[in-house]
Amino acid sequence: MVHLVGEGWTKAIGTGPTLVPPKFMCIIDFEGKTSLGMSIFNLSNAIMGSGILGLSYAMSNTGIVLFLVLLICIACLSSYSVHLLLRSAGVVGIRAYEHLGFRAFGHPGKIIAAVVITLHNIGAMSSYLFIVKSELPLVIQAFLGQTTGDWFMNGNYLIIIVTVSIILPLALMKHLGYLGYTSGFSLSCMVFFLSAVSVCEMINNKRGWTAVFPLCLQTAYAIPILAFAFVCHPEVLPIYTELRNPTKRRMQNVGNISILGMFVMYFLTATFGYLTFYENTEAELLHTYSKVDPLDTLILCVRLAVLVAVTLTVPVVLFPIRRALQQLLFPGKAFHWVRHIVIALCLLFVVNLLVILVPNIRDIFGITGATTAPSLIFILPGLFYIRIIPTEQEPMNSRPKIQAACFAALGFIFMIMSLTFIGIDWTSGEKRNLGGH
Repeated sequence: MVHLVGEGWTKAIGTGPTLVPPKFMCIIDFEGKTSLGMSIFNLSNAIMGSGILGLSYAMSNTGIVLFLVLLICIACLSSYSVHLLLRSAGVVGIRAYEHLGFRAFGHPGKIIAAVVITLHNIGAMSSYLFIVKSELPLVIQAFLGQTTGDWFMNGNYLIIIVTVSIILPLALMKHLGYLGYTSGFSLSCMVFFLSAVSVCEMINNKRGWTAVFPLCLQTAYAIPILAFAFVCHPEVLPIYTELRNPTKRRMQNVGNISILGMFVMYFLTATFGYLTFYENTEAELLHTYSKVDPLDTLILCVRLAVLVAVTLTVPVVLFPIRRALQQLLFPGKAFHWVRHIVIALCLLFVVNLLVILVPNIRDIFGITGATTAPSLIFILPGLFYIRIIPTEQEPMNSRPKIQAACFAALGFIFMIMSLTFIGIDWTSGEKRNLGGH
């Protein structure tokens, strides 16, 4: 099915009485070819970011009990955020994040939504390629016994090779649903990572439960790590668009199952990693294992699995950026292969340039992550709901709208908290991992 949107309120073909907002001047493909399982794989892959490597560190600062409580709360909040997006999209017949911004706040809202998605996902893509840049040379060196003098041990060359040979072909797929198979393989790699972490914990078998609730000054830093661990909201509506037999309930099930699966993986990974190293857990879990035995075969396989997982996640994260840019720069234009390919090439070029030329852009990622992640999870979904749902249907003093307002306010609190932590890091000279994608 295709939504044909003109200057007036236009019915969506094949969708009954649903009306589409005026002045969008766009064509949105609602073909609905992707199965429920493939959609779950894609959304789970979008949720799973490089932040999974910092969860054990977060648990070392909170303890098992508080970590579990926080993880449950944030998983529920993330599911509620998906509900707000789907509810808003269902009322106005729109399945594009940027168009919800337009419907809620006009062109400024559309621009803000597109910019936030672009900045956040470029940061995510860059973080994945930074892992490739830093980890892949070490894996090659360990497997082949080569020195760092060889050209193929240079991380800058390697990320270009990986981008051209793996990421670019996947990013040129017409539909996000086609990436369901690679997303499934990516998730299987992270399951292997989880299994290996559990095996290492059983081998070490320290079994000291004295630090179940170790509160410290760094405990507050774990909150942003956990809050940003479920960022997938730019991908929710594109996946909804391509879902077979799309309904709000069906897509909400995709979101709930994906969030539940990642919740289990996050908790088990954090627990096994923490029980292996306790207070010696570093902000990046793989570095902690490498200090124990950098040439251990299991650890090398784990690092390779993580590299495969993050590499296959990059194309999934690229799709919402391309869609946001197309809606922002080329509204009303039907799909065109040249535009589709050029935008992907430009995005990958920019991301590779950032990773190669900037030696340490962690602070930039920190600032953007501290502002874009709360916006995508809390602030924008809450504000969209308040503005889009008609007051005749739900007055401003109704419980759903009050909940949405509190949800948006919570996002501002997270933003202020994260920016405060970054300021403390800068003034103290210490660099902590605030997580995120």
